[in-house]
Amino acid sequence: MTRRIGVVLIFSLLVASCGSKKRVVSKENEPVVQNKSPRNPNTGLPKDGPKESELYPLPENPGRFVKFPIADTQEYIETFAEMAQYEMRAFGIPASITLAQGILESGSGRGELTRKTNNHFGIKCHTGWDGEFDFHDDDAKGECFRKYNHPMYSFRDHSIFLTTRSRYKFLFNYRRDDYKKWAYGLRQAGYATDRKYPQKLIALIERYDLDAYDEEVVRGGLNTVREPKQYDVFTHIVAKGDTLYAISRRYAISVDELKRLNNLTSNTISIGQVLNIRKEKSK
Repeated sequence: MTRRIGVVLIFSLLVASCGSKKRVVSKENEPVVQNKSPRNPNTGLPKDGPKESELYPLPENPGRFVKFPIADTQEYIETFAEMAQYEMRAFGIPASITLAQGILESGSGRGELTRKTNNHFGIKCHTGWDGEFDFHDDDAKGECFRKYNHPMYSFRDHSIFLTTRSRYKFLFNYRRDDYKKWAYGLRQAGYATDRKYPQKLIALIERYDLDAYDEEVVRGGLNTVREPKQYDVFTHIVAKGDTLYAISRRYAISVDELKRLNNLTSNTISIGQVLNIRKEKSK
């Protein structure tokens, strides 16, 4: 299987719409099923999720905003598939559904809102949100959206959002690999007002075979967790004499990887150009 990046300390695997006109329905006073625990001041997220998630804690917050340059949908899947599987093991939400929603809501990680907030699911602030936030025009001008230092907290908040609100409770009676029921159930519960939202999710899942990630989790069971890869994400400013090949050798990554991270169509670079670098941490 191609490069897949898991949950990490800077996890570092390291809205937009992507054709969707999804609108998150704000029900700020909606009762929750559980989880009234204190919130982590570093992330704004509840310290304790549902019981299952205690076996799947997230790494410590990186303490800074980590950018994730994504070239296309396939790279989005390769980057966040293991993160979605991790959340599936912890909360029971199909990884295929999480990935498809992320693709739709974030524009495959390239939407304006996602790039400035790491918010992959268009979750608005709502009453009780204690984390960082930013403003973005959506249903109305200048709406408040949650902001995360790292996408892993967006994926976790998406899981908590679905598991702690009563209107989504019935979804967890479905098989965790029945992505079609989940897709239609999300629309029924009011996650999106777009009538074609379920069909869009299903089309993405079937086009990119995202259900294979569900099957892998189901076969492995909830107690199977691979050791996640760890990555540093930083930048390199092109200096005189630099070439893509020389930079790739310096940081032990391939030229193709450099081009993909920076949306380059050729090997031409210029002095002063800022290049995104993603390097696996040494153990």
